[in-house]
Amino acid sequence: MKPARKITLWCLLAVCSLAVTGCGKKADESRPISEVKAEAEKLDVEKLRSMAMKYKDAIMAKKGEVEKFTGELKDIPLTKMLGEEAKQLKGEIDTLNKSISALKERFEVYYDKLKEKGGDLSGLEL
Repeated sequence: MKPARKITLWCLLAVCSLAVTGCGKKADESRPISEVKAEAEKLDVEKLRSMAMKYKDAIMAKKGEVEKFTGELKDIPLTKMLGEEAKQLKGEIDTLNKSISALKERFEVYYDKLKEKGGDLSGLEL
């Protein structure tokens, strides 16, 4: 087999294995709290910190979206605050706030377990 084909084959194999395994769990606001707590009990300090960081990142991203929609809402003239555009923005903000609350609840499970195990909490402030 030619060297270029070998390299191509190995690169393709690496990409396929990444696609199959994924990049780990993501912050999921719909996971039951009982499931999150059970998982947190089993994780070591490093993985607890990693999961807490994923939830923190998701929370911060959603807060950014809320700020964006709030800014758009402020740009709507007072006379149109009861209009469809304003209602839609308010609905988006409410949905995002509910999502943030759910993410925070799950974040706190990992954060509290990390704190209990004496892990590094720096950078996890919300």
